[in-house]
Amino acid sequence: MVELRRLVAAELASAVDPRVAAMAGAIAALHGKASRAVLFYGSCLREKQLDGLMLDFYLIVSDYRAAYDQRWLAVANRLVPPNVFCFEHHGLTAKYAVLSEDDFARECDVSARTPSVLARFAQPSRLVWAKDDAARTRAVDAVSRAAPALLHLTQPTMSDGEAADPLAIWKKAFAYTYGAELRAERKSRPDAIVEADPERYRQFARAAGFPFPLETTESERRMTDEAWRRFQRRTRRIQMLRLAKASATFTGGVDYIAWKINRHAGTQIRIKPWQRRWPLLAAISLLPRLLRSGAVR
Repeated sequence: MVELRRLVAAELASAVDPRVAAMAGAIAALHGKASRAVLFYGSCLREKQLDGLMLDFYLIVSDYRAAYDQRWLAVANRLVPPNVFCFEHHGLTAKYAVLSEDDFARECDVSARTPSVLARFAQPSRLVWAKDDAARTRAVDAVSRAAPALLHLTQPTMSDGEAADPLAIWKKAFAYTYGAELRAERKSRPDAIVEADPERYRQFARAAGFPFPLETTESERRMTDEAWRRFQRRTRRIQMLRLAKASATFTGGVDYIAWKINRHAGTQIRIKPWQRRWPLLAAISLLPRLLRSGAVR
């Protein structure tokens, strides 16, 4: 995996807009000595557009107790990671999720509780702030596990015709991970991510050792597919807990949810004053209608 780690390190070190680096430094400063690294990822990175959008970051901390002045935030982050916060800096808006170094390493590996972090960091990201060389090394090591872990979890579901196609496994992997989350993106989104930079995904698959020396029967493929479906159901239950928690930590969260759904699903959801006052009730009241309409899946 030496070649894969080299690719990951180079990608993480790629230049970003100076405003992104400035925001990352400001986020790290909010959590003081506990801050270890800040990673930038998501649609703003892929599309190279910042203004008028919400940037996505992960803040990696040494431990949760040191990261917060309020003990309940540390407890919430440990029990249902990550905590997610809204942040504004010099005219840009972001949301950032907080994970400890240990939790981040686990969520980038096959032992992940949910596929959310695996999916995000198997895609391109940038390490835009690090406390020191040791923190940088740990972040690179963790991200380097994401791609092979996701591919290893997916390959047993591949048919014989798909087994040697690196783009097919990536598309199937992202279809599984997107299917695990309450998301507003179109069903074509997993394919679009891969097709936006196919050579990158071919290169990362080769460096991860794909195709892996693994032969599976049709019965084993069905069993692995069902295991993914259980993984998806568990992830959705955890996401509901995260949604409840976000009503206390994420200022403007219900407006963000509506904005993202409208952007990706072409809907015209308008948030009412009572929904801003009671964001958890708003989310609960919106969810059934959104699922029925297909705005989220």
